[in-house]
Amino acid sequence: MSNSVMRDKAKEFAKRIVILCRNLKAEHKETVLINQLLRSGTSIGANIHEAQYA
Repeated sequence: MSNSVMRDKAKEFAKRIVILCRNLKAEHKETVLINQLLRSGTSIGANIHEAQYA
């Protein structure tokens, strides 16, 4: 059950990161930092998935 909650929270966090990055890119802000934020913010879900099946 706790894994489900953790996955749900990671998914919601990743969604919010993607929306934030889209908004920042639309304003033509620093793209290198935005890309790094997008990669690191969405990798949490992948790390959780990998940890479950390790």
